[in-house]
Amino acid sequence: MRNIYKLHNKIKNYEWGSTHLMPSFLGIKNLDKNADTPYALLWMGTHKGAPSKIEVNGTLTELAEISGELPFLLKILAIEKPLSIQAHPDKKQAQEGFKREEKAGIDINDYKRNYKDDNHKPEILCALSDFTLMAGFRETSEIIKSFKSLISSKPELNETLSILVQTLENDSLAVFFNKLFNLSKSDIKYIFSLLFSDKSSVLGESNEAIKNIQWQLMKKFASLYPDDPAVFSPLYLNVLVLKTGEAIYVPSGVLHAYISGLGVELMTASDNVLRGGLTPKYVDINELMNTLKFESFYPEVISSSPYFTPCNEFLLVKISSENDELYRLKGPSICIVTEGELLLNEFTFNKGESFYISEADEPLNFKGDYSLFAAVSCNDKT
Repeated sequence: MRNIYKLHNKIKNYEWGSTHLMPSFLGIKNLDKNADTPYALLWMGTHKGAPSKIEVNGTLTELAEISGELPFLLKILAIEKPLSIQAHPDKKQAQEGFKREEKAGIDINDYKRNYKDDNHKPEILCALSDFTLMAGFRETSEIIKSFKSLISSKPELNETLSILVQTLENDSLAVFFNKLFNLSKSDIKYIFSLLFSDKSSVLGESNEAIKNIQWQLMKKFASLYPDDPAVFSPLYLNVLVLKTGEAIYVPSGVLHAYISGLGVELMTASDNVLRGGLTPKYVDINELMNTLKFESFYPEVISSSPYFTPCNEFLLVKISSENDELYRLKGPSICIVTEGELLLNEFTFNKGESFYISEADEPLNFKGDYSLFAAVSCNDKT
């Protein structure tokens, strides 16, 4: 028999969150008196950063008491301001980094703590609305064209930016990245004064090297984080806009940033983040560079469920009333209803509600008019 437990989850409030997307999704009111508290993340899982709870014999207890430590972490993201550009370590880097910071006596909640655990953090993000993001380095030739276009539009930038172009032409992405993030404060201030002080675009309407979405993102980033070299990230990272139901997989070591929208995210049970900008949080460029894979990478858009990835620790599955008859989920699962109402045994789950299902052999008989996402623990996804 498969046991079913309704989850009680924690919401995390960060500046980049939304005052309305998460409350609307969960069917709750914004709890702040002025309704201006940003709701950013809903965590579902056993990670110690915000463990889910279940009700057992009338008492709330941590999910891990029933499930054990789950290998995955499921989240709902609600984004109005961009998250930091960031990357996540592979398993070896996470183990070494966690051990190093533990040995150094850095408190787990310290502002400068990079490694919260010793696990890698590959992830998949599936859009629940139009979702804008950046992920993976563009082809070097495209980055060169973009920076040359800036110089062409503002020749005064030639002396400052030409060294970046020359680095890309003669050296590597790693050296380019290092030089960009080590521009002097005076150079950054000068560049920003030429590019972002005017209300109108300096690039004109017919620029082919820099698309309008890239330029608009740079202007938005500059207004939020003046003097941050990460403002130029749309020029060296791929910009994507996912439609509802589309997903991308982000492996360890891939630089990325989520910019706007509502999405469901599934990852290994980890909270290790190395940041490179667009954030008030701690930025450690040297550690980030030790994590990054400095090669061109364009993420594949996965358009249908199951959302297969190279990671063997989790599988994301979308189930709806169109394909729900006796659906079989391998392994322990966490599910969250994203539309409508689900009938499952003696339970009724509405949009925004989530539950844990223990491992067993028999299939589940889902009924109702609904859609849900299931995070499945499995080593064999065939």
